[in-house]
Amino acid sequence: MARRLVILGATGSIGRQALEVLQASDDLQLVGLAAGSSWQELVAAAQRFRVKAVAIGDPQAAAAAKEGWAGKVFSGEQGAVELIEETAPNLVLNAVVGAAGLRATVATVEEGIDLALANKESLVVGGELVCALARETGAAILPVDSEHAALHQLLEGEQGRGERTVERLVLTASGGPFRGRSEGELAGVSVAQALAHPTWSMGGKITIDSATLMNKGLELIEAHHLFGLPYERIDVVVHPQSIVHGLVVLCDGSVLAHLGHPDMRVPISYALHYPRRMPLQTKPLDLAAIGSLSFEAPDERTFRCLALARRAAQAGGTAPCVLNAANEVAVGAFLAGELPFLGIAEVIERTLDALPTEALHSFDQLYACDRRAREVAEGLIAELVG
Repeated sequence: MARRLVILGATGSIGRQALEVLQASDDLQLVGLAAGSSWQELVAAAQRFRVKAVAIGDPQAAAAAKEGWAGKVFSGEQGAVELIEETAPNLVLNAVVGAAGLRATVATVEEGIDLALANKESLVVGGELVCALARETGAAILPVDSEHAALHQLLEGEQGRGERTVERLVLTASGGPFRGRSEGELAGVSVAQALAHPTWSMGGKITIDSATLMNKGLELIEAHHLFGLPYERIDVVVHPQSIVHGLVVLCDGSVLAHLGHPDMRVPISYALHYPRRMPLQTKPLDLAAIGSLSFEAPDERTFRCLALARRAAQAGGTAPCVLNAANEVAVGAFLAGELPFLGIAEVIERTLDALPTEALHSFDQLYACDRRAREVAEGLIAELVG
């Protein structure tokens, strides 16, 4: 029987590629789609896949969709949650960008529904609570990030081999478009330059996070929650070719690596079909043609966002929530031309300094912390550029 699937963030980069994967799959039934505001693209996809219900975050876009389509349309902040309740899926792909995806993650896991997670912020902001909830309900969390999907596959082979065969996890980073530049050379970089990623095609926010190395910091926190290793046993290495997606260092000194061309359809398909592995029309990996693979340590003095993420991760509690909220606000300001590139790290650091870390006890606490951190970050931006 086909699994009932809902895709949240269906008009973004991950969502579109997930729909490509679905076209070649006969064991997934798409029952719901959600997007923020691109209602025409969303409705077109719903019609193509014969989906009868969608959710659109923007109320005006949702109203337009209701006028132009006969299906059911949920709207507003709770729209995605209502869509999940209405369609009763047994698998949800959460590809929403940013902390806005946390509510849908909670709603999915709370019902014991398996979650294919591309929204890393759900675990950055609320990983401690989300993972505890998943253990209670039996919901599986399947990573869609290429690095975490790689580690998930590598770690499967170590299950049942003993209590501690895994010594370390290594996340790879492309280094982004500014790898090798000094802090002085980053002072005047433009939005267009920061969006010119050398190997991956991603949305704007994630691409900027890659340029600052914050994306790797967020993935560090995500890996900690997904795989249960302490932060001191999770490393980051810069690998410009983006061929090696993750490495696992074992207790006997051997290292397992996952390799492949940068193609997000691979981890998407892995998460949607798990535990099966489905064929994909992908470019074959020819190592001889590639010639060489290189690796280097990340420059955390120049790209301070990675160090700031480690600081928040070690602090725990509400600190990762503050980190993420400040980053989203600062990146948004940079993309709007309101903040220089180096100002992103400054806003994040000063927001972390301004808000004391609290122990976690509820999701409502996280939502309130997120709002407060955004207010502080917005005030700092106004102060910096005023």
